[in-house]
Amino acid sequence: MKVINPIRMGGVEVLPIVEGGKGVAISNGVTAGLWAAGGGAGTISAVNADSYDADGNILEQIYRGRTRRERHDELVAYGIAGGIAQAQRAHEIAGGRGRIHANVLWEMGGAERVITGVLEGAKGLINGITCGAGMPYRLAEIAARFNVHYYPIVSSARAFGALWKRAYHKAASLLGGVVYEDPWLAGGHNGLSNSENPEKPEDPFPRVLALRKLMREFGLGDTPIIMAGGVWWLEDWEDWIDNPDLGPIAFQFGTRPLLTQESPIGNAWKQRLLKLKAGDVFLNRFSPTGFYSSALNNSFIQELRERNERQVAYSAEPVGEHVAEYGVGPRKRPTYLTQVDLERVHGWEAEGFTEALRTPDSTLIFVTPEKAREIIEDQVACMGCLSQCRFSNWSQHEPDFSNGKKADPRSFCIQKTLQAVAHDADKEDVVENNLVFSGHNAFRFASDPFYSNGFIPTVRQLVERILTGR
Repeated sequence: MKVINPIRMGGVEVLPIVEGGKGVAISNGVTAGLWAAGGGAGTISAVNADSYDADGNILEQIYRGRTRRERHDELVAYGIAGGIAQAQRAHEIAGGRGRIHANVLWEMGGAERVITGVLEGAKGLINGITCGAGMPYRLAEIAARFNVHYYPIVSSARAFGALWKRAYHKAASLLGGVVYEDPWLAGGHNGLSNSENPEKPEDPFPRVLALRKLMREFGLGDTPIIMAGGVWWLEDWEDWIDNPDLGPIAFQFGTRPLLTQESPIGNAWKQRLLKLKAGDVFLNRFSPTGFYSSALNNSFIQELRERNERQVAYSAEPVGEHVAEYGVGPRKRPTYLTQVDLERVHGWEAEGFTEALRTPDSTLIFVTPEKAREIIEDQVACMGCLSQCRFSNWSQHEPDFSNGKKADPRSFCIQKTLQAVAHDADKEDVVENNLVFSGHNAFRFASDPFYSNGFIPTVRQLVERILTGR
């Protein structure tokens, strides 16, 4: 294994290992500070980050606003307070070593307000902003305002080219690195384009090489590329290290830092990670963002799959084969199905899925009365955690704060479920019945000898292990 030498990133020499940012409240100030103390770049999640009371207890995020807009403003305030609190913890623990980055999702609700508020309240404590989940054109402008480096997350050379030409060339000196996130292997939301097949993963090397060639055209030959998604042992990437064609390369670890003693996730979640098998992480498109995402294929995901399968097209008037009348809702307003679909509906009703919910695509899905109540309650309680949400039809843009479509019951409230698993994953049923993001290589915990007999390392031990190549 080659020696892992420091590279220049964000204006300083650091080890080429980066802690991937994981929200909600998963990559926190403790893990980021410890990672930075090891000489790399630690990352706090500025996505609904936790804040604390005077005794150091996590403050529960309770929303009292009567309208979605009022609750959205509360969410932004929570996000700013939490981001500042985590930056302070990370800075104190790092003790001036390594780098501290803050990760923000461009499509999260109030992204610009949150990251601006965090940078204002934690001046000098954050060295860089990492940002993905969308096309964050204004990222460079925000970084320039606070004189911090920025690290856009892209999944193709084409995406970076668009960002550079439109905005990033104006703040070239602050571009600390470009994160290439493998859209087939990374955990959480993935950057698959409409032209890419989710079932046919592509080799990352030619894609990263294309990114480097484009960056060299822009005079960015010495700007690091950070490989993210599917990184486990550095031995697997030995041909990438000190490769003159690729230039300076760093590696981002998102999944492995979940399983450390200091990781804030609950013990039931940690124990589940140790037992995963290949294929247990499912690439799906149920997210209210509309993006693909990778998560454990647990009961939560399976219910969404089944919910979407119990779906039939309808028309408001009899037309073509849609002539079989079916009443929807308490008033049994007529819709028209095909005779074949009506028979399928009767079968679902016999199984207890008696509630029909309309989707924006002129289809009906069928769920139990309990699930229907839960869906409607979650839609009503929306606090605008995304810039646009297909589940609740929220949009953060005035004047009506709506995306102009019907709320989509085929999705879910992502804020509710991520808060639950972030703060209550000591219980197995919470891990089983909530959204649990993970990279596709998480099954390697079970076969990696480092984790033999259920061993869970400290962050320091993990960093030391990574630097051996394993």
